[in-house]
Amino acid sequence: METLYQAARMYYLEDVNQARIAETMKVSRPTVSRLLQEARRVGMVKIEVVHPTLAVTDSLAVELAQALNLEKVYLADADQSGRLGPGLAPQVSEAIRDMELEPGDILLASSGRTVYELGSASLPRLPGVIVVPTVGGQTEPEPWYQTNEIARSIAEQTGARPAFLWTQALPSPEMFALLQHDPDFQRIQRLWESATGALLGIGAPPTTRSSISRFIPKDNDSLSRAAGDICLNFFDADGAEIHFPGSENMVTTPPDLLRSIPCSVGIAVGAEKARSIVGGAHAKFFRRLVTDVQTAKAILEIAHPAAA
Repeated sequence: METLYQAARMYYLEDVNQARIAETMKVSRPTVSRLLQEARRVGMVKIEVVHPTLAVTDSLAVELAQALNLEKVYLADADQSGRLGPGLAPQVSEAIRDMELEPGDILLASSGRTVYELGSASLPRLPGVIVVPTVGGQTEPEPWYQTNEIARSIAEQTGARPAFLWTQALPSPEMFALLQHDPDFQRIQRLWESATGALLGIGAPPTTRSSISRFIPKDNDSLSRAAGDICLNFFDADGAEIHFPGSENMVTTPPDLLRSIPCSVGIAVGAEKARSIVGGAHAKFFRRLVTDVQTAKAILEIAHPAAA
């Protein structure tokens, strides 16, 4: 092993050619070639070939994280808006691995089309982790707002265990009051409070969306200035919370709890969500972000208008 190291050190670190190495070590040149091959095979030498676009992507991710004051940004290449599950799964998988979840840890999963699509994508194994919905969704007509199904799908893909939230997103005031004394709902609230990680879809401005929870009055004047939502917590472009009639009875993870989750990951792509992502970052609803290159450039045009 020492001979391998000496040959590898001279060739890769000191830029000595093989003929000179052979002379110094008093071996033949073919022997030097075999030594270098063996050093690579056993892992003593690791060669990395970086595609030029990857270096650009890494630089863009760092710039975006700094602009939004986030811990980290995971960037998918190009435009992934047409393939939300497979297109974002590698970056979401990396974000999940960075959470370092252990058995018994809590992972929250929001509603929305993006997180719904990830429920059928390839994600890391999470044995013993509990996947918990962030919002009610029992009576929604569209599958990407059926939060129990999203939790079940992610748990099935990862080997985790799902927890279920048996209520709609916006119950009547009477039902909401009863929920506060329901043992199952109290258990969900305790899981929210102890969450280690969260996968949070970022919704577009409600006035631009063709699909939204049926309980949201998107034509209400209070929502006309909304930049987006996370777990049906709406905010403007500066991150200020927006309320609407009935929102005080919404069954959702409260904003302060979202802000306290150590490994919260916002997930969104599409230029139409650039303002939504900026607003969500200002609201501090997530600490890390998964998006794509095209969306990142649109966000930076908003964050740095003078440069654009």
